[in-house]
Amino acid sequence: MTGLDQRSDAVTLPRGPLVGFATGSLGMGVWVTVPGLLLLYFLTDVLAVAPWLAGLTLLLPKIADVLLHPWIGHRCDVEQARRGHRRRLLLAGCVLPLAFAALFAVPGDLTGAAAAGWVAVFFVAGNLLFAAYQVPYLATPADLRIGYHERTRLMAFRMVVLTLGILVSGLLAPLLAGGDDATRDGYLRMGVLLAAGMLAAMLVGVAGIGRLRRTAADTVPPHGPGGWRALAASLRDRQFRWLVGAYLAMSTTTHLVLAGVPYYAEYELGRPGLTTVLVAAFVAPALLVTPGWLAVARRIGKQRALLAGQAAFAAGSLVLAVGRPAGLPVLVAAVAVLGVAFAGMQLLPFSMLPDVIRAAGGTERAGTYTGVWTATEATGAALGPYAYALCLAAGGFVASTAGQTVTQSPAALDALRYGFGLLPATVMVIAVLLQRRYTLDGAARADAAG
Repeated sequence: MTGLDQRSDAVTLPRGPLVGFATGSLGMGVWVTVPGLLLLYFLTDVLAVAPWLAGLTLLLPKIADVLLHPWIGHRCDVEQARRGHRRRLLLAGCVLPLAFAALFAVPGDLTGAAAAGWVAVFFVAGNLLFAAYQVPYLATPADLRIGYHERTRLMAFRMVVLTLGILVSGLLAPLLAGGDDATRDGYLRMGVLLAAGMLAAMLVGVAGIGRLRRTAADTVPPHGPGGWRALAASLRDRQFRWLVGAYLAMSTTTHLVLAGVPYYAEYELGRPGLTTVLVAAFVAPALLVTPGWLAVARRIGKQRALLAGQAAFAAGSLVLAVGRPAGLPVLVAAVAVLGVAFAGMQLLPFSMLPDVIRAAGGTERAGTYTGVWTATEATGAALGPYAYALCLAAGGFVASTAGQTVTQSPAALDALRYGFGLLPATVMVIAVLLQRRYTLDGAARADAAG
C-alpha cells in the first residue's frame, strides 16, 4: 500500500454523504434481484419459452457485457482524467429504469422464441445502462482518501442499503406480479412501479457521490486515462485475477440460487407463495449481520472472514439438496445460513477491490479495474440462471404459459432439487480454492495498522 493510503486511514467519512452514496444501491438492488429471481420463471412459465432457449436468452446478452463493461471502465477513467469526476456516466445510467420496465412489457401476442427475442433486446440495453451507473459508482472508494478499514465501513453502508433494496424488491416483485396467479399484466405493473423507485434512488446516489468527493476526494491528480494498457495491466495483476476469479464463482452461485427459488418453492415444496418466504430468509439476515461481518473483518481480516462465509454457503446448500424430507423449518434455516454468508460475500470482496486498485497504482485505473469486476459480476449473473436452466432441461422440465397446469416428471423434480443444492455447493468450493490464492490482505492490514 502507498504512503497516501497510510495517511488516509485517519479520514472518517461523515454519515450523511455515506447514506446518500449507499441509497444509490437501492436502485441497483432492484436490477440485480428481480431479473435474477423472476426472469427465467417469467420466460418458461408465463411466455412458454423452452428452458434451453430461456437459459440462452439470459446468457447471450451477458456475453456482450464481457466487452461492454471494460469499455465503460475505460470511458470512466477518461472522464475522471478530463473532468475530474465520473458524473456524466452516472447520469446516463439513470436511464436503466426504462429498460427494466420494458423487460417485462412483452406484447400480448408474443410467446416462445419471439418473446425471448424481446426480452433479450431489453436485457442487453439494461445491462449496458447498469454498467454505466455501476462502474463509476464502485470506483468511488478508490477515488477517496480513505484507508483499509474505512473502505470496509463505506461498503458496509452500501451493503446494508443494497440488501434492503434486494429484500424489498425480492418480496414485492412476486406480489406485484400477481403472486400465485401471476399474469402478463401483473409483470407489467410490477416493472413500472419498481422502475419509478429505481430512478429516485439512483438520483440520490449521484448526489451522495458528489458529497463524498467534496469531502475526501483524492488530491493526487491522475496521470491520464489508463486506456487499454491499464486493462492489460489489470489482467496481469495476480491479486486481482484471484479475487475476480473467486468472485465469478460467488456471483454465479448466488444468482443460481435466486433463479431456482420460484421453482423450488412451487415444485419441491408445493407452495408457490413460499417464494417470498425463501427470498426473505436469504436476504433479510444481511440487514442484521453486516455489522457483524464488519467487526469480524476488523478482527481477523477480510480474507479469512470471506473464506468463512464461502464455507458456510457451501454447507447450507447441501442441506437444500435434501429437499422436502428435511422439513420446511430446516430448509428455511438453511436458506438463512446462505443469507448470512451472502452478506459477507457482498461486503468483503467489494471492500477488497479498492485495496487492490490502490495497491496497483491508484485512481487513474479505478474505472478499468471496476469495469472488469462488473463484467465478471454480470457474467456470473448470467451463468447462474443458465446453469440452472440446463439442470431443468436435462431433467426434462416442461415449459408452460400462465395459468396452464403441467405435471413434471420425477427426473425433472430431481434435477430441480439437485440444481438448487448440490450445484451451488460445488461451485462455492471452487470459489474457496480460488480465494485462498489471494495474498494481498495480510500486507494491507499491516499497512493499516502501521
